[in-house]
Amino acid sequence: MTEQVEEPSMRPSDPRGGPKILTRKRSGAYTWQVIAGSAALGLVVAAGAVLAAGPWDNGQRKAERALAAAGDRTGGAHHGRPTPDGPRPAPSAPAVLPALGTTTRDAPRDPAALRDTLAPLIGAPELGDEVAASVVDTATGEQLYGRGATTPMTPASTIKIATATAALSVLGPDHRIATTAVLSPDSRTLTLVGGGDPTLSRAALRAMAADTADALREEDRDSVRLRYDVSRYAGPVLHPIGPNENLAPVTALMVDEGRADDTDRGPAPRTDDPAGDAARTFAAALRKAGVEVTGAPGEARAADEARTVATHRSVPLSALVERTLTNSDNDLAEALARQTAIAKGESASFAGARRAVTNELKKLELPVAGARFADGSGLDREDRVTPALLTALLARVADPDRPGLRPVLTGLPVAGFSGTLGGRYAPDADGTGLIRAKTGTLRGVNSLAGTVVDRRGRLLAFAFLASGSRHAAEAEPALDALATALAGTGG
Repeated sequence: MTEQVEEPSMRPSDPRGGPKILTRKRSGAYTWQVIAGSAALGLVVAAGAVLAAGPWDNGQRKAERALAAAGDRTGGAHHGRPTPDGPRPAPSAPAVLPALGTTTRDAPRDPAALRDTLAPLIGAPELGDEVAASVVDTATGEQLYGRGATTPMTPASTIKIATATAALSVLGPDHRIATTAVLSPDSRTLTLVGGGDPTLSRAALRAMAADTADALREEDRDSVRLRYDVSRYAGPVLHPIGPNENLAPVTALMVDEGRADDTDRGPAPRTDDPAGDAARTFAAALRKAGVEVTGAPGEARAADEARTVATHRSVPLSALVERTLTNSDNDLAEALARQTAIAKGESASFAGARRAVTNELKKLELPVAGARFADGSGLDREDRVTPALLTALLARVADPDRPGLRPVLTGLPVAGFSGTLGGRYAPDADGTGLIRAKTGTLRGVNSLAGTVVDRRGRLLAFAFLASGSRHAAEAEPALDALATALAGTGG
């Protein structure tokens, strides 16, 4: 039976567009006179306005800051003198950010009120037999709410938060995964060496083929044998769930995540031989570049003395992490786990990745007791994390002193706008645009972990893990209601 996992929304996360300003041309001399006069008058008016505005403080007028701090004037403001035939004044929007120079870190806390707010929601029958939760203030690390916060639970795809954090911590946000083509000393054998980049594209292989053809021409050669090397990864290539539309065989060489269609996210038919397909695609590109490829590509390890003739590097790890989290990309998550293993000196296998991720989170002084990272994607039901670990991870990546971990936050889907939360909040829902969170869905398992700003301006990290739910379509709105409730607390 195929695992149920989240299917990312195809809605655009960053729609663009805006009104065009139309101008009418007039005679040159007259136009420049008007412009010059207007500019002079504008400077005089601006100077007078600045002088009348009063003192400035850190880039903001003190009078404006005082007005912004008075949060009880939120509507019905008149801007200028109304005319009898003019429209009624629009209500002013409430402030969405605290006034400059204020702090919410020391705002009074009321855990009892938070418990009262969450209690009826966390007990929703739609969430199943067992629900564990943790809510912390990221500025202080203080737990504001907990229910089974240290209970290991099946996290589903929320485990990707741990995978991504470990990868960024070990490798850094600027790391790129290299795919290379190397030529044997006698220039007769060309080997395509996989580095573990699941986003390698056909266009990238064409560019590598062109560079390879140039190098061969310098050697006065126009034909090669082609081999491909996947030795960078070790262990089984099949995930414990077996062949699945949610994940290709995990190899160090593949094109477009081994997808057999033109999609770039979500479930899709997958090839059962991603490395061989990548090599055959490269062979076709070489032929188009004028290189004869003799025989069929075969798997072989590149010779140690082979020289590199073409290289493709992935986008930076920061972008790979964001894509992993926004789209809940399982192939990328498994690649990040293996890249972490390689950097930590472990074998690039499921077992090696488990050790590497666990040890790196320990190095970050995170509470890993009871955690088990059976894979990097969360598809394995043997995975275990606690809500306390997830909120500690989110607090750590929100730490201003750790900017290299920031892509974990920026990659979280935005409610009603992007990724796996793009279709889960209606445009007029209370949580739309306010919640950033990683989703998790397996059959009978539903989870949500992310951040939200409460009414006091505190950035809260939350994790809600539910087990035993009957239908994801019922459990997901119940989880969303919990996150939305946090946005309205603290007033």
